[in-house]
Amino acid sequence: MTRTKRGSIARRRRRKTGSFLSRSRSILTRTISEQKTRASVSAHRDRDKQKRIFRRLWITRINAVIRERGVSDNYSKLIHDLYKRQLLLNRKMLSQIGIFDRSFLYTISNEIVDWKEYTGII
Repeated sequence: MTRTKRGSIARRRRRKTGSFLSRSRSILTRTISEQKTRASVSAHRDRDKQKRIFRRLWITRINAVIRERGVSDNYSKLIHDLYKRQLLLNRKMLSQIGIFDRSFLYTISNEIVDWKEYTGII
């Protein structure tokens, strides 16, 4: 049986997996696999982190609009009143309302206040 040289095939396989890495890391097979696992771990972690960052941003925006317009005492009371009134608006939508149409957010808070007075909560 003749000897089979697989150098070109193995090189092609490694080049395919190491194409997104820098020069020194794309040559060595072990560092290619380590970098791929580290990249997948970082991607998973940062996707979760991005969700937290955006939620914090939306809360900050809502709180800024509330305090500027005098809509409610603070953010937590507004969210609590929205849930009691069963107005299910998520924080992303509330921040978009606060950015593009602040008067509508003021209208929503007036509805909450009117509901409190009607039910005798205030």
